[in-house]
Amino acid sequence: MLTLLTNMPREELIAQLYDGLVLMVLGMGTVFLFLVILIYASKLMSRICMNLDKNHPAKAASAPQAKAAAPVQQKVASAPATDDASVAAAIAAAWDKSKN
Repeated sequence: MLTLLTNMPREELIAQLYDGLVLMVLGMGTVFLFLVILIYASKLMSRICMNLDKNHPAKAASAPQAKAAAPVQQKVASAPATDDASVAAAIAAAWDKSKN
């Protein structure tokens, strides 16, 4: 390959390098432009989905379920904290199981 480059006339070598550089810049520019368009399209779809979610009637039906879940969370939060030895034993058991 190197022998072909050294035997090539200087003008032809410069022309091929220039063409390769132009092709690389065009390719990278195309990819960059596509990624920028993809980012803005994702942001637009996110806004559209958020607007649809605000106007969706199913959200009102899910509100009672959220209220029913609140007492369960309060019971869990008010449960006594476990001692460090049992937590350490659970971590050790999980670590041992993941290694086998």
